[in-house]
Amino acid sequence: MPAGGRPTVRSRRLGAALRRYREAVKLDQHHAAEHIVGSKAKISRIEAGQVSARPGDVRLLLELYGVEDAAVYQQLEQLARASNKRGWWLDYEWAAKPEYADFITLESDATYIRTWQPLFLPGLLQTDDYLRVLLGAGLKVHTPEAVDEMVAIRQKRRKVIEEHGARFAAVIWEPALTAPMPSAKAHRDQLLHILNVAQRQNVSVQVLPAAEWEAAHMASHFVMFNFGPEPAPEAVAFDSTTSTVIIEDLEEMATHAQIFEALRSAALTPAQTLTFLREHIATIPESEKEQ
Repeated sequence: MPAGGRPTVRSRRLGAALRRYREAVKLDQHHAAEHIVGSKAKISRIEAGQVSARPGDVRLLLELYGVEDAAVYQQLEQLARASNKRGWWLDYEWAAKPEYADFITLESDATYIRTWQPLFLPGLLQTDDYLRVLLGAGLKVHTPEAVDEMVAIRQKRRKVIEEHGARFAAVIWEPALTAPMPSAKAHRDQLLHILNVAQRQNVSVQVLPAAEWEAAHMASHFVMFNFGPEPAPEAVAFDSTTSTVIIEDLEEMATHAQIFEALRSAALTPAQTLTFLREHIATIPESEKEQ
């Protein structure tokens, strides 16, 4: 059983990939089990993510399934090694919640992250002050210690694009950026931060104009993750202040990929977005005193 006594999102990803390769060549679990000198039950548990496969077994199975792409071997063998690896987020009580831990695991493993946000700003683009204002607006009252912990978690999460170089593309509906916030300074600093990050080579930010109502209502917020060179998403997540849902169904993921491309087509280009941000920042007072 993976660490923590429950299937991890990494073991599930690995198992699902091995199952897809097996089914593509029309082999049953019995043939796979014989090839690694194991049992059919073991293959079943591996494919369900209930146990972690050893890197050696992963290589043997991929050879049996006729996989020749070296990148696939590298990706899945690394996933096998990391299935039980303890993440930094487990040191934080808030991030240790299973669903949120799965979300951060996907985020930390991803090579390409795409997100659509019609209401909130993307988590990886949020400043500390914006998050504090956001937490203060909710019905639930958080202790100062809990707020500090959530801010610290967000700071570490931002490293995915700021230090680790994952590709990041965001489409944000205009009202999420322009609606007045309780703190004009937090608002201004937040947009300045997005403006700066949006100019990184690995980042693309696009604003969907408020007038694009139909496009904005094609889907609620979502985040798509890729872990290799393939353009099709390998996981889609919906996170909120109270829960996180992760989708790994191929058809549903394909639908969200199509929605994201439609949103990008309806949105301002990245260059136009930079101009939009500069122009709107100029309208926000530098401090609450100037309001």
